[in-house]
Amino acid sequence: MTASVAVSRQHGAADSAAAQIELGRRLFYDADLSIDGTMSCATCHEQRHGFTDGNATHPGVTGEPGRRNAPGLANVAARASLTWGDPRVRTLEAQSAIPLYGDHPVEMGMAGHEAAFAKRLGADACYRAQFRAAFPEAGGKIDPAHIARALGAFERSMISTSAPYDRYRAGDRNALPVDAKTGLRAFNAGGCADCHSGANLTDDRFHAIAPASANATDTGLAEITGLAVDVGKFRTPSLRNVAVSAPYLHNGSARSLADAIRRHTTAHKLSDATIASITLFLGSLTDPVFLKNPRLSLQPPGCPRRSLPGAASHADRRATRQG
Repeated sequence: MTASVAVSRQHGAADSAAAQIELGRRLFYDADLSIDGTMSCATCHEQRHGFTDGNATHPGVTGEPGRRNAPGLANVAARASLTWGDPRVRTLEAQSAIPLYGDHPVEMGMAGHEAAFAKRLGADACYRAQFRAAFPEAGGKIDPAHIARALGAFERSMISTSAPYDRYRAGDRNALPVDAKTGLRAFNAGGCADCHSGANLTDDRFHAIAPASANATDTGLAEITGLAVDVGKFRTPSLRNVAVSAPYLHNGSARSLADAIRRHTTAHKLSDATIASITLFLGSLTDPVFLKNPRLSLQPPGCPRRSLPGAASHADRRATRQG
């Protein structure tokens, strides 16, 4: 292979990768991914809330109540597993199938209607051009597998590294005010960092933060393992942007950060003043750059011409209902 051919292939791969992100971004905000055109990924994952939605849970297209709180998506590609209770879901592509096709509960309601994607999206000249640019090796095929790949590519671009705490970890001792530093010390001394550790403040493991209720209908990890010891265990959530992503816990039952902290058995020994101090520290995990990054926002109408030269402009997509 000549050097020029190798460079050309590298450029082609880079162009395809960028096109996959842009396609995934458009799909993420498109309600046509749901059976009745009323629900998109962004319905439950709003950027201003750190890609949560501000609700305890969210009903699906059939009105069936949601079971679990929508998790934030900051640095989601770094997560070892991707749901509250199933450690087997380890790729973003696999995770996207749960809201699209799942029935426990029904969310977007596309199970059994997978063929509709090609008809719906293929009727749009912009989508046809975007799929060709993103997946030239497949001839721009529009199907569930390529939709999942595009969504995964976009979600991998959801990188959050600009919170005050990030600057503090990088060596800027002035990035946190005195009260946040006091809260950080209380966070560590109170045992919070035992599970909320590392750059994303999660160990990605499954824990029970308190004894499970005898009448709990959601048993967490035990639903997968069948083990009594796993009843009430849920994955440790990341704390990035936690101050803007209320309510909290797997079922959204904690309305405030102080309430969420108090739900932990290990926090029962903490005073109200200490909990307030920890809450001040948690505010330093908010990344304003991430929350307003235009590359993660709803695209303006029309084809992204930079990646799709010559693509025809398209009519505005069906309005996406968010939150």
